[in-house]
Amino acid sequence: MTRVKRYDRAYFDRWYRDRRIGSAADLARTVALAVTMTEQLLARPLRSVLDVGAGEGRWQPLLHRLRPRARYAGVDSSEWAVSRWGGRRNLRLGSIDALDQLGLDGPFDLVVASDILHYLPTPVLRAGMKQVVAQLGGLAFLPAFTAQDDIEGDRAHFQRRSAASYRAILAKAGLIPLGMYAWTLRARKPDLAKLESPT
Repeated sequence: MTRVKRYDRAYFDRWYRDRRIGSAADLARTVALAVTMTEQLLARPLRSVLDVGAGEGRWQPLLHRLRPRARYAGVDSSEWAVSRWGGRRNLRLGSIDALDQLGLDGPFDLVVASDILHYLPTPVLRAGMKQVVAQLGGLAFLPAFTAQDDIEGDRAHFQRRSAASYRAILAKAGLIPLGMYAWTLRARKPDLAKLESPT
């Protein structure tokens, strides 16, 4: 029998506080990278961010510090995280494969799905990528680990997919890679210089 994964306070304490997977400095660099890449792609300041699988919404205060006027919306399946942080960080209960049911005010300049794709069963991942594309107006920042990566952290329900499998799923959803976990809509390809995208 498969054990149900609980994203409660104990989970967030274990993986984001007690174990300290990824330091505050690591997270700040990651957020700054995603903001900079989005603004470079759009050639203007960031205005809106959708954070899918936001957890406690740890991106929100960092984004607010960098771009105080940017609108942030977070989505997570953890009832605990949303009840604890939802009001303060604009989080709502939901899942990546049902974003169209949440009344989100998209499209968003930046859509983040950080460190969640490798936990999603393939049908949910495929459906979720279609939902992400529907909300995307600029850059999708999608950090994920493959079966070939040496991962540290939560291995429960980890999906051992190859990099080629991820690329195929994201390409089928209508995305093209920009490097460093960044993707954009295939429709933007004519606007990119030849070396901006590896495809």
